[in-house]
Amino acid sequence: MRLRNIPSADGIIAESPFCIQNPSSCPDFWKNVFQNENPIHIEIGMGKGDFIIQLAQQNPDINYIGIEKYTSVLLRAVQKLQRLEAAPACLRFLCMDAENLSEVFSPNEVSRIYLNFSDPWPKKRHARRRLTSRQFLSLYDQILASHGTLEFKTDNKLLFDFSLEELPEAHWNLDSFTYDLHQDAQMNQNNIMTEYEKKFSALGNPIYKFIASR
Repeated sequence: MRLRNIPSADGIIAESPFCIQNPSSCPDFWKNVFQNENPIHIEIGMGKGDFIIQLAQQNPDINYIGIEKYTSVLLRAVQKLQRLEAAPACLRFLCMDAENLSEVFSPNEVSRIYLNFSDPWPKKRHARRRLTSRQFLSLYDQILASHGTLEFKTDNKLLFDFSLEELPEAHWNLDSFTYDLHQDAQMNQNNIMTEYEKKFSALGNPIYKFIASR
């Protein structure tokens, strides 16, 4: 799908109190942003923000950071927060490429990483660009706490199978997985559906999910 450019997006994001400009991996940076030492959970490729906004509303004792590469997409999440009567104080957004995560977070600083319906990059020569490739898994390893977890959801079976194969290659543990999330009572408990998840489920597509740890 072609991404529609919104010329005003850059300016709105730059001025939004929800979006962090010039983030740093220096110790205490995020503690100063949130004014607390609560655990940090991040979503990479957050899209329009439905998932992470709901998480932040439900869990005020966790600091959430939504990461989105494209300003025209991030703008939609900012607009959703602006429409709320009270935006969650524990939520911030970053506009950046996931390749630069180690420049934004210190080692062991992140307790959980969410990947939801990531770009499958179907061509074999683009495999390293997939957010569950061993290259990205090694990058997550730099910032994830020793007790931290990675949660991945997709409707793309080829991407899911590829991801399961990459985990041991990058020395990650597969804690749990399912090939039909919505029919798995245990893994579907407290599941928050993303915009894509609702769309694909309505079409009858099964949703795949795994939870992995270092």
